[in-house]
Amino acid sequence: MDSIIKKPSAWIPIVIPLVFFAYLVIYITIFGIAREEDEGTAAHIFQIWMVLEVLMIAFFAIKWLPQRPKQALLILALQIGAALLPMAVIFFLEL
Repeated sequence: MDSIIKKPSAWIPIVIPLVFFAYLVIYITIFGIAREEDEGTAAHIFQIWMVLEVLMIAFFAIKWLPQRPKQALLILALQIGAALLPMAVIFFLEL
């Protein structure tokens, strides 16, 4: 039996939020936490990512939950947890 974590629809929604988390850490380290009147490019990219992340997770759920529910639920939990990490940073730092 082949693991579905090797499928792009499984691992891409996990990797992209981790990349955004690293981006946030680097951005905050370099520029600090500054509240600006205008949302910058980083905020717009983050908003676009949030929409795409929801669509990628939904695609994975629709495709793999009916076929392999046990594996799919575990990977779905990883995807959601990974997506919540950068969102939590934004929420707690009130950016």
